[in-house]
Amino acid sequence: MPLQNRVTPTGDIVAIPHRGLFTGNRGIIHDPATKTLTRRWASQAWLTCVCKFRRRRREVMATRSWTELFFLDEATALAAGHRPCFYCRRDDANRFRAAWEQGNGISRVLARDIDAVLHRERLSGGRKRLYALTVPLRELPDGAMLAEGTECYLIVQGRPLKWSHGGYRAAPDSIWGPMLLTPPSTLRALAAGYVPVLHPSAMEAIAATTPPSS
Repeated sequence: MPLQNRVTPTGDIVAIPHRGLFTGNRGIIHDPATKTLTRRWASQAWLTCVCKFRRRRREVMATRSWTELFFLDEATALAAGHRPCFYCRRDDANRFRAAWEQGNGISRVLARDIDAVLHRERLSGGRKRLYALTVPLRELPDGAMLAEGTECYLIVQGRPLKWSHGGYRAAPDSIWGPMLLTPPSTLRALAAGYVPVLHPSAMEAIAATTPPSS
């Protein structure tokens, strides 16, 4: 029986067998006796971590330590409101902070400063905050994610790809009335040059729908 520890782009935590490319956490949000969630977050620091680090092994949800969550890829984690971990992903976290500072016109921010902004941006009344899209899809940076109804979409090379628990697939070039999932400050970091790790199926879907050059 899968544990409830897989995060969707909307920030929901669901029980499915897929793990994805990254783990991470929002603090201690589970009961180790039953391995079930007791809340959606316990900290403003929502992190994205590597699944393998210094040969350390953990049994998922086994102790009163941080609750292991899993993400299809980094774009999914960013859309949900997470950021790179400064412990196990220091280089990525520093690149993210530099792009976040540049994109948001702020300097010398600490991790807790980013966390405070993201916490305001990702939630509204305890639920995922959505934002109206103000630019055409082709102007969004790679890694941005959108929602239309119950579906989620990743933007790559100005084109939408449909998200699923197992990966991405091609989608219509036009999406009607989408809402932005990626927090605005993170979107500006993407526009400033931060390159998130995408699931391999994203580029496979782009390649499969790109006409061959003549």
